[in-house]
Amino acid sequence: MLLPTEPIGSIPRPRALIDAINVCGNGSDPSLEPLYDAAVRDTIECFAATRSPVISDGEQRKVRNFWTYSIEGLPNTLPDGFKIPLAAARGRRMPRLTGGPFRYSESADQHLGHALSFARVPLKQAVISPSAMSLVYPDEGIAGYSREAFIEDLLHEHVREVRSCLDKRAYKVQIDFVEANLALRLDRSGVLLAGFVDLNNLALSRFSDGEREHLGVHACCLGNGLAVQPVDFAALIPNLFQLNVCSFYLGISQQVDRPAILKLIRQHMKPDHRIFIGVTAPGDARIETAEEVRDRVLEAARYIPPEQLGTTDDCGFAPFFDDQAISRDGAFAKIRARIQGTELASAILAARDH
Repeated sequence: MLLPTEPIGSIPRPRALIDAINVCGNGSDPSLEPLYDAAVRDTIECFAATRSPVISDGEQRKVRNFWTYSIEGLPNTLPDGFKIPLAAARGRRMPRLTGGPFRYSESADQHLGHALSFARVPLKQAVISPSAMSLVYPDEGIAGYSREAFIEDLLHEHVREVRSCLDKRAYKVQIDFVEANLALRLDRSGVLLAGFVDLNNLALSRFSDGEREHLGVHACCLGNGLAVQPVDFAALIPNLFQLNVCSFYLGISQQVDRPAILKLIRQHMKPDHRIFIGVTAPGDARIETAEEVRDRVLEAARYIPPEQLGTTDDCGFAPFFDDQAISRDGAFAKIRARIQGTELASAILAARDH
């Protein structure tokens, strides 16, 4: 039995691409196309060199970042919206919606076919959650465009994006729910988090059971600048597992009391869930060894049945286009350690079954 292992998504962009985007001041400038193309092709080749069974395009083409890629440049927005509460965002804000209707300016599926043409193994696609996008609507409301009308437009755009990814044969669509932990920090009562879960489930209810088998949710359990932050897992896990998907990606490799977290996961997970635990830390430049990863997987297998267990990285390696906290080579070295360590643990678990 080989445990499944998947990346989260983003990989540091080549320096030449970052510099060119900064010079153009516009990530969609046509002159950037050859650089984007080269970056995607090289990313997929580097994934292949790690023997990764599932890959991503490294989000090389997501303009600016993973959070606002779908709403950059909308004419009915102003730049003074919700401040993204991550140090890596360097003070960036979401656009603020000024009028309806709400439409995406870019969709994650737009370049999926091109990336798939380079891939020789399954390729997954990450998208931003409806709850994160809901923060574009101002608290004071918009005259002539109710919040209810906005939510309906938002759900339509999200569902269209996800379904388009599935139609183009993405192996899996991962919904980035980075604001889950943020919700608990802003509102310890859990009401805000529960509201986010309900909104995301409204979107998920529009997919068939077969489609939802190919959907997953990534809850980044890190804080500012990919540093470890206190997380109320006792509140997070039960709410998170109410989401109507099969795959969950949880970044726990640097958490101090992993056994306590794994016990919570075991207590609240459902029979159809696959839990991908984070075994490498993108925020730490040190490269994990395969043996360290192996031990983290075996630790998790004491609490999560191996048939429901998988491995991943705690989060993406470059969620913002200019992230250089870890090098491109360093990111792939960590991915290689994840794959090798997962293989080592899989062999031990398989031997125990016999």
